[in-house]
Amino acid sequence: MTRTRTFVLIGTVLALLIAGVGSWYASSAPDGLEATAEEQGFGSTARDSAAADSPLADYTASWVGDDRLSGGLAGVIGVLLVLALTSVLVLLVRRRPAADDPAADDSVPDDSAPRADARQH
Repeated sequence: MTRTRTFVLIGTVLALLIAGVGSWYASSAPDGLEATAEEQGFGSTARDSAAADSPLADYTASWVGDDRLSGGLAGVIGVLLVLALTSVLVLLVRRRPAADDPAADDSVPDDSAPRADARQH
């Protein structure tokens, strides 16, 4: 259990650093799809998505005036939202043993059964 918590904690810290600090160095140039659409002459046919007016649209926090801070904050909020949703999903889906069935608990080894690697004397 400690290994899992350590792994999740380190992963979360790294994700927050990449989203919060790494986003400061992201290119402001259009992505590959937008650039190709412009090169091929159909970039003007693009339409805004249904989420274009959302608070985190275009990878920015719309209520923050500074572009770098806005992008970093949007990344951190995104990481925290994914972490929260994943945590809820894991809690809902994880296997739980039945309270009245001790055999259903696979996490506790059954010491009464002989082990295959036990040596006979």
